[in-house]
Amino acid sequence: MVKTVFKNILQILIILIFNNFLAQQTPEKLPKNAVNDTIPKKDTIVAQKEALDDVLQTKADNIRRDFPKKMIYLNQKAQVKYQDMQIDADYISIDETKNVIYARGKQDSLGKKIIEPVLTSQAGKNYETDQFQYNYKTRQAIAYNARTEESEGVIVANKTKKYNDSVFAMRHALYTTDEYFLKKKDTAADYHMLASNIKLVKGKNKSQIITGPIQLYIEQVPTPLIMPFAILPFSDKRSAGILIPSFGERQDVGFFLNGIGYYQPIGEHFDLKVLADIYTKGSWNLRPEMNYAKKYRYSGNFSADVGTMVRGIKGLDDYNKNSTYRIAWRHTQDTKANPFLTFSASVDIVSTKFYNNTLNNNYILNQNVLNTQQNSTVTITKRFLKLPMTITGTASYSQNFATGNSDLRLPQMNVAINQFYLFKSKTGVRSGLLENITVNTGFNLTNYVQTDEGELFKKEMWDKLQTGLKNNIALGTNTTVAKYFTFSLGANIDNALTTKTLDRSYDPVKNVVVNEMDKGISGYSTFSTTASIQTTLYGMLKFKKGSAIEAIRHMMTPSIGFTYSPDFGGSGFGYYKSYYDANGALTPYSIFEGGIVGSPSSGMVGALGFNIGNNIEMKVKSKSDSTGVKKVKIFESLNLSGSYNFAAKDHPWSIISINGQSSFFNNKLSVNTSLSLDPYRIVYLPGQDAGVRTEDFGHFSVQGFNVQLSYPLSSELFGEKTDYAKKYSQKGEIRNENYYFDDDNYAHFDQAWTLNVNANYAFSRGATRTGNKIASVGLDGSIKLTPYWNINGSTHYDLVTKELAYTRIGFSRDQRSFTINFNWVPFGQYKVYDFFIGIKANILSDALKYKDRSFTQPNAPF
Repeated sequence: MVKTVFKNILQILIILIFNNFLAQQTPEKLPKNAVNDTIPKKDTIVAQKEALDDVLQTKADNIRRDFPKKMIYLNQKAQVKYQDMQIDADYISIDETKNVIYARGKQDSLGKKIIEPVLTSQAGKNYETDQFQYNYKTRQAIAYNARTEESEGVIVANKTKKYNDSVFAMRHALYTTDEYFLKKKDTAADYHMLASNIKLVKGKNKSQIITGPIQLYIEQVPTPLIMPFAILPFSDKRSAGILIPSFGERQDVGFFLNGIGYYQPIGEHFDLKVLADIYTKGSWNLRPEMNYAKKYRYSGNFSADVGTMVRGIKGLDDYNKNSTYRIAWRHTQDTKANPFLTFSASVDIVSTKFYNNTLNNNYILNQNVLNTQQNSTVTITKRFLKLPMTITGTASYSQNFATGNSDLRLPQMNVAINQFYLFKSKTGVRSGLLENITVNTGFNLTNYVQTDEGELFKKEMWDKLQTGLKNNIALGTNTTVAKYFTFSLGANIDNALTTKTLDRSYDPVKNVVVNEMDKGISGYSTFSTTASIQTTLYGMLKFKKGSAIEAIRHMMTPSIGFTYSPDFGGSGFGYYKSYYDANGALTPYSIFEGGIVGSPSSGMVGALGFNIGNNIEMKVKSKSDSTGVKKVKIFESLNLSGSYNFAAKDHPWSIISINGQSSFFNNKLSVNTSLSLDPYRIVYLPGQDAGVRTEDFGHFSVQGFNVQLSYPLSSELFGEKTDYAKKYSQKGEIRNENYYFDDDNYAHFDQAWTLNVNANYAFSRGATRTGNKIASVGLDGSIKLTPYWNINGSTHYDLVTKELAYTRIGFSRDQRSFTINFNWVPFGQYKVYDFFIGIKANILSDALKYKDRSFTQPNAPF
């Protein structure tokens, strides 16, 4: 009986429990406008409308659940994972009713300050916040004092609202690229930009910051640099934006903004930059520049300077106004593009007074204003796979700023035949004079005119244009004689045609020599032959054992040669004519003089020439060398040359030339020198500077002398580099990593410096009594006053005029995230100072400083 009662009670309890479970199911509801005309399948469980997309995974040292309120509380080392998001905090609460996760960082003992932030990661991005609230249904969030890293920088905002995975709105936010702040080595950034509102928009391949009014702060101090808005793209691709200028002052044109402009990328292969230089006294300059590049094909750029220079005050005598221009084009073809057809261009066309009136201060600071000549060349070269020749077409333009003349060669074509042997070898190994005969030949077609800027591409220029065609055939051979001598023979043939020849006469009325160019095709042919013999001699001088010098070696390379060419000035050739000069003397001249194909020489040449080359070295003992000895160069080369013309009626001896080259002090001091000696006596009449060369042989007066010295000095030459890490145990922190401190807390650091010394002396006399002298000393170098302060500069001193020439002084300061540069030209025609700030991070490299752009670097200016 008892068993039966117990059994019945157990069955009732099971039914009640099962019924209770069934009561928890939510009945399925139909939409109001729907009609249920089918019987639902009883084995299907319909998903709840409020079901989560994924499972919330939680863990913590202390977990508490409040079932009535549907709340979960996580304390200490709390963590929540949901889909691709992970939240780590000291405290986390989950409201299952509102679908909200709230996280807070660890507080101090008073509960007022967050000492450990909330760490949130999603899609590979990390965020730090004091407080974080996230709705896992809408995927929206609000964060306080949020720190977000983007590209090379970091954003810190008082309040951040996440609308979705792509759009974030921030209030009172700062942005900086300070590496120390980014890596949390320092709690304050050395610079930042502060905005009241920032929107961060993230894309698949590109993100960007869009701000309202934004202000630059340096070392927490606000600066006057305020912009109404800013756009900072985070992308590896180039981006358009405004380029901020440098500023300074030039004495002749006033204060300036240099390099203000705009940058615009154009597709994958082009970009455009337009810059302007603006001066307070009315001068201006516009500088467009376009770069282009195609990988493995070509690269280049077009640039121009167009401006107006205004000096002085309008209405006064010192007022002047000049227009200037410069057009440049650079093109380089990749060597892999086409080995049989190459094209290159280096074009730089400027107005005659461009560098004297330049408004681009970069030309002053890099010394381009000292240029006296400008050259431009465009070249196309065609090579052939089966034909042994190379065809080169060239157009060139050369400007001489001293004379104002311009030389144009357009076009110029050269056909060069590859060197070949005239006779084939019977055995495969060439021997003897005949089998070693080589032939070099080719043709050169040239169109040439010398003009000035006013006649450029006008009728006057085309009237002076000359056309010439020249062919050269060079034959040569050599063989070994008596084992130690090399015997060489050579012949040279020139054939030339030209469209204009010279007609010279004397005008007694104007007392001038008149040169006129006659139109008509004329030509000439010349030839010459040479024979020479050369050998090499060695001499060795050894010293006693124990001597500091072990040996001196002398290598001498003497050669003698004979050159013959007939007198092409004879009347039988017709290459020379004569005119009566002011003294009534019949004076010969070449009708090809001053032409583009050269001129045949007058007078027979039967000259015996000589050349003696020398190389002198010595071996000295050295403890630093592993072999125990080292070679020291006394003379890398010391050459003596001259000739004697047996066919000359007077002055058969030529000028004797001596030139040498060497380096000393471990190849640091470089010396180049040359000397010219006239073997004949020059007589000077009283009161006259010009002398007369006599036949009196043996005086060897100096006609020219030049010596150039170059010596680079540095701190490393005057002592071994100190290993501060081993010598001092205490190293600086946060900003002072390059400092080491001794026990008395004195700082020590590497104070590196360099100094390049250049000296030049040149004397040219000719037949004058006094001659001309040029002597100068140049210095350029740099010194690090501290690890973060650098001074650099250059100057030249003219020893003849006893005046300082071009001088530049520069200062630079490493400010951790950016550099501050100051350049100054203190005197001379171009007195100028220039100041700019450059951000180191690529993302802001153009925001505060003009910088040349490249297709290989990202650009993201404001």
